[in-house]
Amino acid sequence: MVYDYLAAIGYQDPLRVQREAANSDLSCMIRFYSECPVNADQQERTLLTGVFSVRKGKTQLHKWAERQVLLCGTCLIVASVKDSLTGKMHILPLVGGKVEEVKRRQHCLMFSSAGPQAQTYFVNFDTVADYQRWHRQASKVVSQTISLVDLSCYSLEAVPEYLFYSQDLTHLNLRHNFMSLQGPGGLLNLPRFSQLKSLNLSHNRLGVFPESVCEILTLTELNLSCNGMNSVPAQIGNLQSLQTLSLDGNQLSFLPEELGGLAQLSSLGLSFNNFPHIPGVLDRLSGMDRLAMAGNRVETLELGILARMSHLKNIDLRLNGLRWVKSEALEAVKQVIQLDLRDNHLATLDLSSICSLETLHCQRNQLRALTLSGFTLRTLHASSNRLTTVNIYPVPNQLTQMDLSRNLLEYLPDWVCDSRKVEVLDVTHNFLSELPARLLSSLSLRKLLAGNNRLQRLPDLLDHVPLEVLDLQHNKLGELPESLFYKALNLKYLNVSANALEIIPPSSQSEESLSTLQELYLTGNKLNENCAALLVGHQNLRVLHMAYNQLLSFPASKLSKLELLEELNLSGNKLKTIPSTVSSCKRLHTLIAHSNHISVFPEILNLPEIKLVDLSCNELTEILLPDSLTATLHELDLTGNSSLLLEHKTLNLFSHITTLKLDQKPAMTTGDSLGSSTLWNHGYSEMSGQRNKLCVSVLAVDRFGDSVEAAYGVFDGDRNEEVPRLLQCTMGDVLSEELLHSSVDSVYMSNTFLTSHRKLGMAGQKLGASALLCYIHHEPSELGSYFSLTVANVGSCQAVLCRDGQPLPLSKVFSLEQSTEEMDRVKLSKAIITEDNKVSGVTCCSRLLGCSYLSPWVLPKPWVRTEPLCSQDDFLILGNRALFERVSYQEAVCTVQAVRDPRAAAKKLCTLAQSYGCRDNVGAVVVSLHIGEDSCTCETPHANTGTEPRGPPPTPLPVTAPPGDLATPSSSSGIASEFNSETSASEVGSEAGSTASDEHPSTGPTARPERRCSLHPAATLCAPVGHGSAGVGGPHQVLFQRQPSCATFSSNQSDNGLDSDDEAPLEGVISNGSKLEVEVDIHCCAFQIRSGPAASPKDHNLDKTRSDYPNGKMRRQNSVVVSATNGCLLAVCGREISDLKKSPSTSSLFGKKLSNGSVVAPEDSHNLIEVAVEAPKKKSGYFTAPAQQDPEDQLVVPPSLEQDVREQLRGQSPMVPGPPPPFTPPSIRDPVWDHPHPPAPMMPQRDLAPNPVPALQQEVYDTAL
Repeated sequence: MVYDYLAAIGYQDPLRVQREAANSDLSCMIRFYSECPVNADQQERTLLTGVFSVRKGKTQLHKWAERQVLLCGTCLIVASVKDSLTGKMHILPLVGGKVEEVKRRQHCLMFSSAGPQAQTYFVNFDTVADYQRWHRQASKVVSQTISLVDLSCYSLEAVPEYLFYSQDLTHLNLRHNFMSLQGPGGLLNLPRFSQLKSLNLSHNRLGVFPESVCEILTLTELNLSCNGMNSVPAQIGNLQSLQTLSLDGNQLSFLPEELGGLAQLSSLGLSFNNFPHIPGVLDRLSGMDRLAMAGNRVETLELGILARMSHLKNIDLRLNGLRWVKSEALEAVKQVIQLDLRDNHLATLDLSSICSLETLHCQRNQLRALTLSGFTLRTLHASSNRLTTVNIYPVPNQLTQMDLSRNLLEYLPDWVCDSRKVEVLDVTHNFLSELPARLLSSLSLRKLLAGNNRLQRLPDLLDHVPLEVLDLQHNKLGELPESLFYKALNLKYLNVSANALEIIPPSSQSEESLSTLQELYLTGNKLNENCAALLVGHQNLRVLHMAYNQLLSFPASKLSKLELLEELNLSGNKLKTIPSTVSSCKRLHTLIAHSNHISVFPEILNLPEIKLVDLSCNELTEILLPDSLTATLHELDLTGNSSLLLEHKTLNLFSHITTLKLDQKPAMTTGDSLGSSTLWNHGYSEMSGQRNKLCVSVLAVDRFGDSVEAAYGVFDGDRNEEVPRLLQCTMGDVLSEELLHSSVDSVYMSNTFLTSHRKLGMAGQKLGASALLCYIHHEPSELGSYFSLTVANVGSCQAVLCRDGQPLPLSKVFSLEQSTEEMDRVKLSKAIITEDNKVSGVTCCSRLLGCSYLSPWVLPKPWVRTEPLCSQDDFLILGNRALFERVSYQEAVCTVQAVRDPRAAAKKLCTLAQSYGCRDNVGAVVVSLHIGEDSCTCETPHANTGTEPRGPPPTPLPVTAPPGDLATPSSSSGIASEFNSETSASEVGSEAGSTASDEHPSTGPTARPERRCSLHPAATLCAPVGHGSAGVGGPHQVLFQRQPSCATFSSNQSDNGLDSDDEAPLEGVISNGSKLEVEVDIHCCAFQIRSGPAASPKDHNLDKTRSDYPNGKMRRQNSVVVSATNGCLLAVCGREISDLKKSPSTSSLFGKKLSNGSVVAPEDSHNLIEVAVEAPKKKSGYFTAPAQQDPEDQLVVPPSLEQDVREQLRGQSPMVPGPPPPFTPPSIRDPVWDHPHPPAPMMPQRDLAPNPVPALQQEVYDTAL
């Protein structure tokens, strides 16, 4: 069962399934019980029992006596004896009664029943805990108006035996249990409740219809949903009092004829079953007025069948795959008033024969034509279709609400203006070029939504209108009607964002304004500061968005008059300051003014209700603070102000702020991070909107792991903040761990999501989140290839790649409304999809991390896609559902293209979403990509001046040199170095502290620089040089490489007698309190050696285990392979380098540390690049304390055991013992290593050509501590 469960949620590898099944935290998702699954806490919720002192009646005639007392269901049960519940039982009904504290006696309660002949019992408890527990539970019972017992979600297998004493029980809820048919408390005993009216047995996995239920003749409501039943017994006809029957989520395909005899049945639920058509037996149910058949297999609806159901008024046929609605002759359907046909496959719909229709839902079909009767029509919902027109006859004079959004309408039908009672009209996302003048002058219209159309102008208002909400965003409006504000005096909400407005109309014709406008959104227009002055008449304004306009300033005198202002957004303008009169807005709680040129911090920190201040991406230099800050401020964003310096006093004042965002000081740039920073950089933004908490979290790591990789993610918890924060903290680590187990993108990404789902623990049982994870990586073994982007997601978060200026969606939205496959899967698993398209009324997503209690309907298995990156890829956008609901892919791409800074672009995306009406949390990540041919530093043998097509970088080639090459001297010998053309001086000089000269050598042969590739980190490139090449002065060739290390460097010039703890500090040593940084020169020296012909790379791959060759040598140390065979340097595999860096024992494998912390012998230190480790923590300064080694850095071996340890290590060495290698000349001898392993033995070299040619040998030893 465990294996089936793990396979169902997404695990595929049997070995991985076996390993996951042993995890202890798996119990948060699935549990097993060897006995009855009832614990003490659950029993306490259903039954309280104990032996207490009891007295009956209010008089003193009865004495106190020890008795067994129970509180179960709706009754207090008192036994006749002390030790057991035998004999006569005294039952006291508590519903409608009283429970009171007896003050004359400690820990005593008085229980009284309802009615004129009420009985009373006094119970004296031993402890205060018992007293409080009984008082709390009894108070719930007596407060009920009906005799109801709720035992849902208790994991019960049977009804508690003492519950049967509650003979007044009328409503029993046993939903989400494991009820059995047999046993003392099984379903066969339910008829013992003689007054039971309502019984809920849904989600019990019964498998069959319990026939014993048909014996409870008093039932009026029965719910048997989600029990896997295949049939309904004929005994259902016994329930003549039944009024509501719910059989949703089963496997039913037919109904018994006896069901037609239930004359009082008014509501029948058959949703999410297997019915191919409406059952004929329903014709006989004369009292039924509501039929729910959503999620079945009905493809054709015969209106004649509805006509024969004389009492049927409400029909739900959602999610049925309906293709045709047929009408027999001209027979009218007179009784149906509400019809739901959402999410079907209808192309045309003619319901003109339903003359009494009041409400129609037909969203998300494929309708091109819609014809209705307008006699009684009140509400029409027809969004997300392909309608070009809607025919309603006669004119629907009762119509009050109409939604025609997301269609293909080019004009509004005339009958829309003729309708007298239309209050709400939604025509967004159509192709309307104009609105009728009569529409805006309607005396009934209160809410008009006409955004995302092609409107260029609005007609003038002829008279005063009751319009309250007007949304005209994303049109082509150049101006608004002059009389808009003083003719629409009731207007409270106006959104004209994303238009071409250059001016706004005045608020009134005189100095006195009667405007009631409260929310005004003007984002994305061409308004200047003169327009801001016209806002003074809207003195009731609470929300003002004027972002991304052309404001140079905001009139101070005008802002002071907006005293009721609560939210102000002035981002993306050219403001240099916020007027000091903003302090007059005492109700202001949100100020957003990022992406301006503000240099002076506004006077807002003393406002009494200020909560959020966003002044990021400005030019702030300092902040003048009051003596104390208001306690209401919980978010302050000051990122992107490069000149801002904050004192410690200022930071102390900000310590109470929950979310304080400041720029981090740039970390020391290393070789690896330098490569990644030039390939991509990111910016992100999170905004809470009008929610009280932020439920969106972002993961952004430009340098992920030990190589040139990156990871980005967005996690949206909808209404919970716990799960997104857990994912933000753990998902990166989980990905790193999974990358060690598999290199297949679909495997490690899927396992990352599934492992994160498991690690949510208890928080992931009832809470969940959408998750999106993007991983940029490069396979070092694939020379000449570019980076790849692997995207995985669940839920509604999305990733969009900009390629050639066009959006390329990379993720899949797991929403029931947008994914047909997921809808079919959820329907097949018999989940209940509510009318708002949510699984069990909880979430609209079919895949989430968390919400494990909704399995198998909601799964954590992600969608995974890998996209190779190329030079045409400009940037990547990550966002949650709220962002892409308001901002289209194309607009998002255009927005980022117009903003160079990724952080400012992410800010703008979130600001636009809020200005377009988003009230939820919104989050965005923008990753700027610089990947392409010009990012590759691989050099070909001959430069090609012609234009070449885009493609992979060239393959690195080996270098050969003529005989007689001299070793390259160090910089101290007088020959200067040459910088790599791809490595700037700042990369090494400022970060590594190098002192080498940047000049070219004045004499001697011209040096050819080695090209290092940031895209292809696995390749070590040596360019070929010919005898007659241009720029080569003679037969002697010098090769010099200036290479930045992947971390800070160790000194290769330090004296062995001095270290970092001696009194005299080393020259060039810089201490930052955490690492030791040393100025060094890095050389790749050329040696003159004897060598044979160059071996092919294939030879190296086929025989990597060789220890030595006659004319060359290879060392393998902790997965790092260095070969100088035949003068050709073997490329070090990037994977092995990564493994080396991750190994905690590398330093011990490479030898003993010297007194200066180095593992390198002093005579060979000029050949090596070392990684500086964390400086040992000393009680005093680095250069005053006596030298000592950190015990964590090295295992101390006593001298007496040193020889034994060496012998044991020698015995554990994988090298084959053999004779020592032959003597080699000093110029090519290996460095002397104090290494615990013996040198590798000589092995015969194979496949070598007999004629040796001269070659260049380069030795590189990468060491790590």
